[in-house]
Amino acid sequence: MRETFKAAKTRNSVAVMFISQADPGWDLTDGTRAPLRDPKTLTETDGQTDGFKDFLLAFREEAIAFRKPIAYVYGDSHYYRVDKPFLDAQGRRIENFTRVETFGDNAANGTNDVNWVKVTVNPRSREVFSYQPQIVPGNRVAVPSP
Repeated sequence: MRETFKAAKTRNSVAVMFISQADPGWDLTDGTRAPLRDPKTLTETDGQTDGFKDFLLAFREEAIAFRKPIAYVYGDSHYYRVDKPFLDAQGRRIENFTRVETFGDNAANGTNDVNWVKVTVNPRSREVFSYQPQIVPGNRVAVPSP
């Protein structure tokens, strides 16, 4: 991760996109999909030691220093969302960071949510990345009438 930021700075890249599988948990908002974390310390609220705290602390440091758009894309629980949940140690939003969680098959929820996200990259735009959900019509699940 640090090497990616180093290369982006050296090349004067306009943005960085990270793609991973796991949701490391960013804050206190969604314990059904990721570990809950104190957004200032990035410590899991359940007191358990985990492999993401040190990564997230380093990532936060790099994201703040980079000051250009950063997208962190992952699947894991596959609940589609695009937001900005990452905070600095004082609790201020890291404005240049965007989380993108992709769709996935949530058959256990009674849905066939296998769709995809189209990302457009425009190096001349302020945000660089834009996101558009792509719904696959054949994957819709009929909802029974009440």
